[in-house]
Amino acid sequence: MRLLITGGAGYIGGVAAEVAAAAGHDVIVLDNLARAGEGAIPPVFPFERVDLLDRERLAAAVRTRCPDAMLHFAALTVVPESVADPAPYFRTNVVGSLNLLDAMRGAGVENIIVSSTAAVYGEPRELPIPESAPLLPVNPYGRSKLMVEQMLHAYERAYSLRWAALRYFNVAGATDERGEDHDPETHIIPLALATALGRRPEFSVFGTDYPTPDGTAIRDYVHVVDLVEAHLAALDRLVAGEAVGPVNLGSKDGFSVRQIVEGVERVTGRTLPVRYQPRRAGDPPALVADSTRAHELLGWSPKRSTLDEMIGSAWSWMERHPAGHRG
Repeated sequence: MRLLITGGAGYIGGVAAEVAAAAGHDVIVLDNLARAGEGAIPPVFPFERVDLLDRERLAAAVRTRCPDAMLHFAALTVVPESVADPAPYFRTNVVGSLNLLDAMRGAGVENIIVSSTAAVYGEPRELPIPESAPLLPVNPYGRSKLMVEQMLHAYERAYSLRWAALRYFNVAGATDERGEDHDPETHIIPLALATALGRRPEFSVFGTDYPTPDGTAIRDYVHVVDLVEAHLAALDRLVAGEAVGPVNLGSKDGFSVRQIVEGVERVTGRTLPVRYQPRRAGDPPALVADSTRAHELLGWSPKRSTLDEMIGSAWSWMERHPAGHRG
C-alpha cells in the first residue's frame, strides 16, 4: 500500500517509515522539520516538507500523493511545555489534525491511524488501564489528543472515515538506523543513557516513597518496533473495511524508575550517578496499560519489550550515532 506518514522525520514516525518500507509498503514522508533536520529523513523516501497548518499545501500534497492510508505521528508531545504554553499544542495537534482529515476527504483517502496517548486517561482509577476507563486528561497535551479522537469519531459517523487511535504509554528502544533524538529530551531511558555516556552530570529520580515495591514510580514501556508493528496490524484491519477505534499499546507489567537505573547500569556496564529528588506534582505511582484489546483485535503483543532489549538497542544506537540524526 502507499502510506503517507506525517511526522516521519521524528522518532516513532521515522521508525514507522523504516519498518513499513521493509514490509513492502510504498512510503512517503511528510514533515515540517520544526524539530528535526533533513538528515533525519532517509534519502530513500520521497519527502513532502509541509506544515499541517498550511491547509492548501497540505491538501495539495495529499491529493498529489494519493495514499491508501495515513499514519499520523506529527504532533507536539512535551507535557510540561503544553502546560506552560498550551496554544501551540491546540493549534498543531488539534487544528493540524483537522486540516489533515479535511485534506483526506478532499483526496478520497478513507483510512488513518493516529498516534494517541495514555495522557487521555489523566490520573486513572484502575490498573491496568482499559480503553473503557474515564477519559479525564489533566494537561493540555492530553486534552489535545482527546479532541483529535473525538474528531475521528465524528468523521466516522458523518463521512465514513475508517480510523484507529493507538494510545501509547511509553516508547523506547531503537533500530540500527533510528533512535530517540529529541530536543529537548524528556524521556527517561535516553536521559539515563546520556548520563551514562557522560553527556549529563547526573540522572534525577523523582520520588522514592511511592506505594510501589521499590518506592519509585512504575511506567509501561514498549519497544518502538513492537509499537510500529501494531500500526501495521491496525492498517490491515482498516483496509479490509473493519473498525478499530481506540487501542492501548503496552506491556501490561511496567518497570519502575529504579529498575530502569539498574537496567542501564547492567547493559552499559557503567555506574549511573543518580540524584534522588522529591516527587513531582501530578505524577501518579503507576501507569500500566491493559492491552487485551490490542491482542484480541489486532493479534498484537510486544515481542521485543524486555527492559534489556529496549535499553540495549537504544544504547547501541547512541554509541553509533553520537550526534544523533544530525551527524
